[in-house]
This record gives sequence, C-alpha cells and structure tokens, in this order.
Amino acid sequence: MHATRAQLDEQIEYVASAPSEVGRLELVVRRPDIDKREVLESAELEAGRGLVGDNYLERGSTRTPDGKAHPLAELNLMSARALAAVAGPDRDRWALAGDQLIVEFDLSQANAPAGTRLSIGTATIEVTTKPHTGCAKFAKRYGLDAARWVNSRDDLRLRGINAIVVEPGVVAPGDTVTKG
Repeated sequence: MHATRAQLDEQIEYVASAPSEVGRLELVVRRPDIDKREVLESAELEAGRGLVGDNYLERGSTRTPDGKAHPLAELNLMSARALAAVAGPDRDRWALAGDQLIVEFDLSQANAPAGTRLSIGTATIEVTTKPHTGCAKFAKRYGLDAARWVNSRDDLRLRGINAIVVEPGVVAPGDTVTKG
C-alpha cells in the first residue's frame, strides 16, 4: 500500500522540475482538531494566526520552551508532486499530510529560501527558517520509507516548508502561486 524508497526515488526529477516562478495552489486543508481534516474551497489567512479555523495556535508546539505555537510555523506548505509521490494520486489521502497548503510549485531551498515571499490569492506569505520535517504521524500515514524520503533531501525540501502570513487575504484551489 505504501510506496517503496525505490519508487519514491524515481520521482525526484519530477518533483524537482515543479514550476519555479508561477505555480498553482492545489489543495487547502484546515486542521480544526488533532487528526481532523477539512478540505476547503477557500480559506482566510491571517498574520499571527495562519489559516483561520486551523488549530495552529490551540495545538501549540513541543518545540517551544513555553509550549505555545511556534511563531515561524503558522502555515505548512508541501509540494503537490512530492505529496503525490508518497500518498498517491487520490487527493483524499493528501489531506492526511497535515499541511494546510498543497502547491504545484518549487519549494526547494534554491528557489524559495527563507525570506522569500509568495503571493497566493489575495494573501502574501513568507518562507521561514524553521525546517519542516516528516514525523511519526507522517510515517504512520504514508510509511517509513516515505518519512525517510521526505527528510532525505534538505535541498529539495520534499516535506515542504513553514511560512508566516505577512499580508492577510483569501486563498482557494486554483489560485496562482508567485514569488515576490
């Protein structure tokens, strides 16, 4: 049921060839509670909050001294190409990844280093320095090979990126993703 490491490695060139200037928002997912997912037709992004209705603030973080939400991880983005490699083409399985925005866009360090601003819909977000890595939940959902694979190429950021909202706005699947 889960992709093998060899199958995933066959997808590297395809993932690496994602659009680097103008891409597309493929999926918007809200996490209203732990292990709950809602695929949305549109969503509001708000500075300091991330995706409105998501449990980012309430969930907090085990990686901050005070247990509060990590300020550099309001949003999680993942490449649609990398996610299709680990989850398959069934988009119902894509929401399980735990990322709010799934994009057809090159999220590599070379193309979108920390500080890069991305315009999506009427919002602008900024890539942060906080790495986004696969966890035990990701491994449970997509397999150990998938979790190891998404963590294997820091340069490509197969697991995706963390971002903050710098200009609030509304996003929806089909919106363009552009740098700047």
